[in-house]
Amino acid sequence: MAKIFSPPKGFTPPEIRGGQDIRQYIKDCDDYAEHLVKWAKENGDGSSESGEIIAFPVADGKARYVVVSMKPVSLIHIDTGDAYQFRYVNRLTAKDVREEVRRTRSFAKLFKGAR
Repeated sequence: MAKIFSPPKGFTPPEIRGGQDIRQYIKDCDDYAEHLVKWAKENGDGSSESGEIIAFPVADGKARYVVVSMKPVSLIHIDTGDAYQFRYVNRLTAKDVREEVRRTRSFAKLFKGAR
């Protein structure tokens, strides 16, 4: 069973402000996610999955998480955009996470970096 955490102290998701360029907001969200990835790689368990982003379809978007560790399975919720959460994320096992990481990597290879 996975443990889901909020981002660590010091990580504040970008806010969309009136009159703000949506492209800038999306860039800020991407930068925020990359900071979480870096943190997870530095503070995770050293597994090859640490620092990977996995996502699950929800409504009209995705629920996204950064893998921190595999033993025990620990994920950080990426709380940007609509901040969707996957209903069954706490039920993920290490096998499930490895499969999601494999799918994400395969998809990225096909589409050159797509997430």
